[in-house]
Amino acid sequence: MDHAGLAEELKREGVTLLVLDIQVSAIPVMKTWMKPTDHYVEITEKGNSIISVEQSRQWLSRIGIGGEILHTPGHSADSVSLLLDDGSVFTGDLTPEAYAFDNPAALAAWKLLREHGAARVYPAHGPVGRSMMQAN
Repeated sequence: MDHAGLAEELKREGVTLLVLDIQVSAIPVMKTWMKPTDHYVEITEKGNSIISVEQSRQWLSRIGIGGEILHTPGHSADSVSLLLDDGSVFTGDLTPEAYAFDNPAALAAWKLLREHGAARVYPAHGPVGRSMMQAN
């Protein structure tokens, strides 16, 4: 919710919400986690661009971004990461690799990121760094 809580309000200002097909089912569940004091505006289907992970490179290219979106479960089943062609990866809530030792899904996600050339990690929560990307 801390990553998508303003999505509907941004859409009302003309921003297109990019949603991966693996995330669609998580959208209606978000409201169940919100408190009235959060002032959450529920995300509607209108104005969303829904694509698959396989379509992400082409979609990003159309807006001038060289990279792809990869499915990186570990924190949640619908987690994704944005991997740019320069090796920068924005991991959202993916469990940091150093703490993923008992999380097979997160370990597999980190392996996938390495295989696709990830070099510098920009997590949603925590410091920027190389993590263990180069070590493995």
